[in-house]
Amino acid sequence: MMDKLYTVKDSGKREQFESGMVRDVADDKIDYTLVFDGPMLERWAVHLTKGAKKYAKRNWMKANGQAEYDRATESLTRHFIQYIYGDTDEDHAAAILFNVNLREYVKEKMNNGDRCK
Repeated sequence: MMDKLYTVKDSGKREQFESGMVRDVADDKIDYTLVFDGPMLERWAVHLTKGAKKYAKRNWMKANGQAEYDRATESLTRHFIQYIYGDTDEDHAAAILFNVNLREYVKEKMNNGDRCK
């Protein structure tokens, strides 16, 4: 039965809008819209799109072990140094985000028995 699967969290506080609609407050909730600020989300998406053309969409999500984690670490370190030195032959900042995300993805897979999001 659906009722037993999900709950509606309740802080006990309410916000009422001019329209009369009432909602639970957003206090202490993650505001995911903040990641859209600045240039990096688009640059990361461009980096992922280029990778998808080169390797296939979500190819990086096949990574699941220490070898892939280590490879991401090497790539992250290289792109970080190139970024610090001001190299502009690639978008090193976007590559840094990609490799940090890949490392965290693989780490989560290894720690949680492949239950990664």
